[in-house]
Amino acid sequence: MTTLRVLAAMSGGVDSAVAAARAAEAGHDVTGVHLALSRNPSSYRTGARGCCTLEDARDARRAADVIGIPFYVWDMAERFHADVVEDFVAEYARGNTPNPCLRCNEKIKFAAVLDRAVALGFDAVCTGHHARLEPIPGVNGRNRLVRSVDIGKDQSYVLAVLSSDQLGRAMFPLGGITKDQVRKEAADRGLAVADKPDSHDVCFIADGDTRSFLHGQLGSAPGQIVDTDGAVVGSHDGSYGFTIGQRKGLGISRPAPDGKPRFVLNIEPVSRTVTVGPAEALDVVEIEASQPIWSGCLPPDKPVDCHVQLRAHGEVHPAVCEHVGDKVRINLHEPARGVATGQAAVFYDGDAVLGSARITSTR
Repeated sequence: MTTLRVLAAMSGGVDSAVAAARAAEAGHDVTGVHLALSRNPSSYRTGARGCCTLEDARDARRAADVIGIPFYVWDMAERFHADVVEDFVAEYARGNTPNPCLRCNEKIKFAAVLDRAVALGFDAVCTGHHARLEPIPGVNGRNRLVRSVDIGKDQSYVLAVLSSDQLGRAMFPLGGITKDQVRKEAADRGLAVADKPDSHDVCFIADGDTRSFLHGQLGSAPGQIVDTDGAVVGSHDGSYGFTIGQRKGLGISRPAPDGKPRFVLNIEPVSRTVTVGPAEALDVVEIEASQPIWSGCLPPDKPVDCHVQLRAHGEVHPAVCEHVGDKVRINLHEPARGVATGQAAVFYDGDAVLGSARITSTR
């Protein structure tokens, strides 16, 4: 086996700790690094709910000590704020629904960090993501992304924005085991994070209240809530506080004539209008997406039968995808409900990722 110089990104959680330990045990020359992502760490989640706190940095350092590898902290706060936090706010202001974890993987962990790692002479970046890499059939020297064996923890969706070059320098040691096995292995290795709860929600929103966070960033922008006939049924303080398919917290004063629940169907940030209507009006059969990345195959020159996943941990849908210019047209065999612009559409052949693109419009 070739010994590699590996930079292990250690968030302070159990997954990244076990991944680093596995890379070291495999004989690689491993250095651990924790990314300091907050300009004010006390404002990010605490109590093991995030991945960006002082507590997490200490947990990562202790894990590196147990593994017996060098450990450093890299200050990436300004880059994280510009590429992830500001992007998150700007996307909501445009009426989209962004995925900050996807953007963090793309812009921070496998762009800024990987670039710095290569410049310092490292061969690969190792993370605790639950995904696998396997050779692309018929293509020498290139790997493709594949779902984890633990489907409930699979993170291939949020990694599908990575290019084939980035995947060529990535290492995901946990893709072949389940989360329960990760925790057992951590305990067996004497890692104190073995029972640490998983991080969840948005790490840079301390109290988990996305609407209040956006209000603090964007201010008051009052507008109307209308039904599909254009009748005003309520008001709001900012269209950025809504997402497609949302049912709760709409503040509607007038019930629907049929008494059925209403859902957010459309967000128009220029006129500040939010349109609501019945659940069946959320059905989508055609999707257009931009900025395609084909990491698991060559860009297709004809329509491709595949499965598409439209949100993290969402179901997959049989579809035909066609790459036209700098866009992808997606025709679903059956309607999908509540598809939001700004999310990623990820294309799969079985468990293998073919590529991804950003959803820009639906019909």
